[in-house]
Amino acid sequence: MNFIKALNSRLNKVSLQIAGFFLIAMILISCGNVFLRIVWMPIKGTYELLGFFSALAAAMALGYTQINRNHVAVDILITRLPKKTSKIIDGFSCLIGCLFFIIAGWQVFECAEILRESGEVTETLRIIYYPFTYVMSMGFFLLSSTLFVQFLTLFDREEGEK
Repeated sequence: MNFIKALNSRLNKVSLQIAGFFLIAMILISCGNVFLRIVWMPIKGTYELLGFFSALAAAMALGYTQINRNHVAVDILITRLPKKTSKIIDGFSCLIGCLFFIIAGWQVFECAEILRESGEVTETLRIIYYPFTYVMSMGFFLLSSTLFVQFLTLFDREEGEK
């Protein structure tokens, strides 16, 4: 179990670093665009690049955010229930979330396949869409694996005693 948790954690840390790279790229492009707009002419395709990069930054940070339980959660009722009942509801929530993001990742992957076959590109910079879409599906799959690992650790006796 510890190997699975460590592998999941490592994959999500790498994914977070990729998200950080895209976030820094967004900052540099935005600032560069503002500066160049003032002194000369703006960067072409800024809107396209920021759209791609923000989608990738969000998708790649999903799993790590879930590991740290930083997603928004309304648990006003759950905290008042007995611990066992709360654990069962949390486990059910993890399984439903895992299933949902497996389906979402699969559908986004299918969309990437269609985009790859059609050869669709962006309007201004003529960038191909499908690599970005594949990376987004990977982010969804990482989130689903994180939810599944959290489900497994909920009922792990060694984890419950810690």
